[in-house]
Amino acid sequence: MNYDVIIIGKGPAGLSASLYTTRGNMQTIIVGKDSELSKAHVIENYCFGSKISGQEMIDKGVEQAKSFGAEIVEEEVIGIKRNDEGFVVSTDQNTYKGKAIILATGKSRIKVPITNVDKYEGKGVHYCVTCDGFFYSGSKVGILGYTDYAIHELKELDGITTDIVLYTNGNKLEISEESKKYLEDKNIVIREEPINSIEGGDFLEKIIFKDGSEDKLEGLFVAYGSASSIDFARNLGVLVENNNIIVNRDQETDIEAIFAAGNCTGGFAQVATAVGEGATAGQNIKEYLRKK
Repeated sequence: MNYDVIIIGKGPAGLSASLYTTRGNMQTIIVGKDSELSKAHVIENYCFGSKISGQEMIDKGVEQAKSFGAEIVEEEVIGIKRNDEGFVVSTDQNTYKGKAIILATGKSRIKVPITNVDKYEGKGVHYCVTCDGFFYSGSKVGILGYTDYAIHELKELDGITTDIVLYTNGNKLEISEESKKYLEDKNIVIREEPINSIEGGDFLEKIIFKDGSEDKLEGLFVAYGSASSIDFARNLGVLVENNNIIVNRDQETDIEAIFAAGNCTGGFAQVATAVGEGATAGQNIKEYLRKK
């Protein structure tokens, strides 16, 4: 499945961007599940002239995007890789190829409920295997997560180390049959006990479970819940500061053919802002592809 533009995220930024790419005859697919906006009971500060629920707004946006020719699939993106032709986007069900992408999933609201995670960031705790996995060649490494996103990150350790533990922190695995088979084939150790904290000196040394037991390890990669635009950006080498994707006025990142819009770029977290950034990203990614 090949596209001109792959938009990651089905919120107001992604839907808005698609209106400009599709009207510019760019083959466009939007990949993502419902955004946080769908949970909003009522929205009063967007210029519709009347109150509207978040779900109604998303539904209207989806209908409009489809009417202009956008393809929309409700799948969870678990990884994005770059190749010579563009990008390969992997979901929990399919793989899509595109010449350019727009990151528009917003920010993950899931807080890792473990003491000292923040303390050891960069000191044994990491969020990107592609970026930092090579530091742990032959070492004991953990992946913290319970979805297909976690399994995707675990696979990135292939060839780096075989001493890998999957920590679910009390969560039951929510993964595909393919992921289950991978864990079985690789004999990956899975520990489902709830975690209390991570401990060490200057660097991470061990995990302490709530039952008082512990497990020593040298590195821990966090892939908790669903991946966000920030996670994808880090994996692609895009500049991220203070948990925001850095973009210019055209919504371009510092990596060619990668644009970003909405809450993931920081700024005023409002529907109007997301729609505006999405429009800017859609228009400029269209112009970028025409020049190419």
